[in-house]
This record gives sequence, C-alpha cells and structure tokens, in this order.
Amino acid sequence: MTDNNTIDIHRILEILPHRYPFLLIDRVLEHKLNDSLKAVKNVTMNEPFFQGHFPKRPVFPGVLILEAVAQASAILASESLEEHPGEDVIFLFAGIDKARFKRPVEPGDQLIIDVKQTQYKSRIWKYSTKATVDGVVAASADIIFTYRSY
Repeated sequence: MTDNNTIDIHRILEILPHRYPFLLIDRVLEHKLNDSLKAVKNVTMNEPFFQGHFPKRPVFPGVLILEAVAQASAILASESLEEHPGEDVIFLFAGIDKARFKRPVEPGDQLIIDVKQTQYKSRIWKYSTKATVDGVVAASADIIFTYRSY
C-alpha cells in the first residue's frame, strides 16, 4: 500500500493473527509508512467482556485499549517493512511505558487510535500512541515491540 491510504478489514486480517473476539482494529483511516497511522475501533455492547466489566456500567477495559494501540502499531510496522513478513511471523510486546488512562470508553464510542513512530532499530519499534473518543484523550502510552518467526 502507498502512504496515506486506508486499510480495510480484509488486509488487517492478512497482517494480524488476531481474530474475534480479540481483533480490536476495525479499519485504518490513514497511514504514512515509517511514520504514523490512524485507526478506528468501534466499541459495541455486543462485545463479550461487557457482561462482566461492568454489568451496571459497561467500560471498555484499559488493557484492551493498550492491546488495540499495540495492534495498530503492528499494522504500521508490518506495512512499513520493505519485505512483508510471512505467515509465520508474529509481532510481540517488548514493553509499555507511560501508560495513562484519562476517561472511560463505553459502548457506542468510536475509539480513534493515533500511532507515531519515535524509534526503529534492529527490528525493535517504539511508538507514541494515544486513543481518543470525540477528540478527548482516553488513553496514551509508549509501545515497544518486535517480531519473530514461530
């Protein structure tokens, strides 16, 4: 794909090994190779974790927000590689720094995920990320990860 294109769910399924209920990126709205990506996660009441988190006031779990920004980061890394990794490659967390949660995310919200590459060296990426709802920051973190064959 070229810079600034959207990435639909079919391409996302080719890049990420995740599947329902753990695939947390619905669409990439735009991306610039080796630089940045904007993705969307539509939060719906139908998601299974809302039965227990929390029954009277459903809240999208913070750890899943972090997983969503990590998945968006992996998409950018994969698309930015000169040679696309094969099906035997998996992207793995190496670290999460400065994670902060600013507002709850609830069913009906559209989570917009912004990823900005801050460093890349020897198959290790570092991204500055934020997730917003209606322009208000819900969470932010620095994500570090790599990939390997399995």
